[in-house]
Amino acid sequence: MSQLKVSRRGFMGLLGAGSGGLVLSASLSGCASGNNAVQSPSPEALVLNAFLQITPENTVHFYLPREEMGQGSYHGLTTLVAEELDVLPERITVQHAPVNKAFNHPEFGMQGTGGSTSMKVSFYPLRQAGANARAMLVDAAAAELGVSPAQLKTEDGHIITTSGERHPYGRFVQLASTLPTPENVPLKNASDFNLIGKQRPRIDGISKSTGTAQFGIDVDLPNLHKAVIIRSPVYGAKPVKFDATEALKLADVAQVFAIDNGVAIVAKHIWTAKKAAKLVSVEWSNVPLASQSSTHIRDDFASALDTSEGEEHFKSGEGVQALQQAESSENSTVVEAEYWVPFLAHATMEPMNCTIQFNGPRCDIWLGTQMTGAVQSAVAYHGELDKENVFVHTTLLGGSFGRRGNLDYVVEAVEVGQAFSKSHPNTPVQIVWSREDDMRHDYYRPAALARLKASIDDQGQVQTWAATRSGGNMMSYILDEVIDVLAPGFLPNGMVDWLSKRGYGLFENWVVDPSSVEGLHEDYDVPNKEVRHVTVDHGMRLGFLRSVGHSYTGFFKESFMDELAIKANMDPVEMRLNHTQSSPRLNGVIREVAKVAQWGKPQQGRFQGIAAHRSFDSYVAQIAEVSVEGSKITVHKVTCVVDCGRAVNPDMVKAQMEGGIIFGLSAALYGEITFKEGAVEQSNFHDYRLVRLAEAPEVEVHIIDSQEDPTGVGEPGVPPIAPAVANAVFQATGQRLRSLPLKLA
Repeated sequence: MSQLKVSRRGFMGLLGAGSGGLVLSASLSGCASGNNAVQSPSPEALVLNAFLQITPENTVHFYLPREEMGQGSYHGLTTLVAEELDVLPERITVQHAPVNKAFNHPEFGMQGTGGSTSMKVSFYPLRQAGANARAMLVDAAAAELGVSPAQLKTEDGHIITTSGERHPYGRFVQLASTLPTPENVPLKNASDFNLIGKQRPRIDGISKSTGTAQFGIDVDLPNLHKAVIIRSPVYGAKPVKFDATEALKLADVAQVFAIDNGVAIVAKHIWTAKKAAKLVSVEWSNVPLASQSSTHIRDDFASALDTSEGEEHFKSGEGVQALQQAESSENSTVVEAEYWVPFLAHATMEPMNCTIQFNGPRCDIWLGTQMTGAVQSAVAYHGELDKENVFVHTTLLGGSFGRRGNLDYVVEAVEVGQAFSKSHPNTPVQIVWSREDDMRHDYYRPAALARLKASIDDQGQVQTWAATRSGGNMMSYILDEVIDVLAPGFLPNGMVDWLSKRGYGLFENWVVDPSSVEGLHEDYDVPNKEVRHVTVDHGMRLGFLRSVGHSYTGFFKESFMDELAIKANMDPVEMRLNHTQSSPRLNGVIREVAKVAQWGKPQQGRFQGIAAHRSFDSYVAQIAEVSVEGSKITVHKVTCVVDCGRAVNPDMVKAQMEGGIIFGLSAALYGEITFKEGAVEQSNFHDYRLVRLAEAPEVEVHIIDSQEDPTGVGEPGVPPIAPAVANAVFQATGQRLRSLPLKLA
């Protein structure tokens, strides 16, 4: 089986780098292999590099190297190319890039999207691709027109002469194809930007508004069959036997068969398949998870903190030892608190789905995915195919938040598609998850319990900061899933399977998974810090959710910082400003949000809470304005200030902050996945609530004007909102809520 070509040294380094994710070296130049990366739209098209092609009709084709899941990469990355190529974004035809190493993510070492990195890693390479292409066209125009390149300028896809003549780029593509490709052409100065930093309507807005945009669930092919899968209520259980007698009596039911994790029903129509699924009885194997319930999980986490010091992740100064001196000092106050967050589901608007078609040795697969390259490898590995015969057709993603970085629904599609193709050759099958499937078979944001302890001197300065978190590790489950498809071909399958399970022991006994504790210590100036982790894993499969570990460490850290401010009799804003002197950008967003939200002057009957957090190289501060009536918490307004470097499109930055705030507010007020005898109790939006329109607060976003390179915006809006609301509730009621979702007694 063909796998990613990784050396032995590189593969073992990949495993050892688990603390930072799956990291391999790569380049996003798109030039070295650009001419073979994509198929030309026409024989006469000029292939400028991996990303750009121009036809004689003056149509610019841009191959989008990152996926669009609502975060704005479709428009934002196109803007980078358009800026340097001097073409309006709306005049560019955008297509999803096929699987090719030219489109690899430089930090992932494979083709994928995540970590709020799309703009960060593309800001220079895509601009360079556009600048090189523009220079190539100018050189061709100069040669054909018999003038110096310096006598020509470009505007809106045209070459303009000193006399004002306008010639479309397409006129010069034939000659340009014979010229050497320029490299490292100087990029525009910021003062010359026409598109970057300007608000423009999203180029994918019309198709999404009119329903013409294609998501994975929209894929339709001739003779397409639909499939649903009956999965065990308890993760990990396998079908022992099943009875499909009654289901097979329904018209249009083509086949019922077992796969590794369930029973598949394939029918001509989705509703027939769903109806048939209710008629199938299945006996499941017993698994240890079936003995677990949420009533015991928090107690297990607490017991682990009581009996184990865990593994050290970070230490500066004297660490926790400094607390011993503080406890015996008359000039110090020691504060301790415990915080809890539950499991969370991704709850994407578009449930998981995947369409697959086997035709002899060839396999085509259509889906929305964050990991395009890994999908190709997964299909090749699980289908025992040559990777060059696997063709991935990427669609838009109807939300992801990390969920579509997993490959479980791809593996299911391979099993179902191959089994069905034996009796129905060359027949496409679309596997469609229901909302209930999606809710009950997710990769959940882990639950976590944290104990924080700090000492404050008589000047209100925090001298020691110690935090220990207990819970499961996300990276263990990610490694288990992806090593099978990323392992080099020189390893036998048995060793690959063994390696895929090593992550559990690795992060339990050897190193700390940084995604489990990220954000617990980085923000504030404290001379003595220590962060530790105790692994407690009950077997629920865990995964990355929007803002990953920051989704809960932001709540722990900012709630505790507020408690320290109250204990020191200091204003919460002043407390944070005093402890961010070495982080001017974090200090700046705190100062600015206090100014624009008029800190200390809420409307009558309302109370304010502040939180600030750095994540994905961006800095965000938020002030929530809250009222409390009885046990009901109402969030009226959230003021947000973000420093994300240069904002390529300010409107999209604001949209991501707004979306992150509503996402985080849903988790703060309602979000909770619970287990009973190993099964998830929630099933749909009636018992896994999101913030609804009537409950949504006014959100006001301010962007710091910055000349720094762009950083992440898809996730950094999430971490501050829960603690900001909790801190405001304390101001309103005097009750310190240390558990999510927030519930008043």
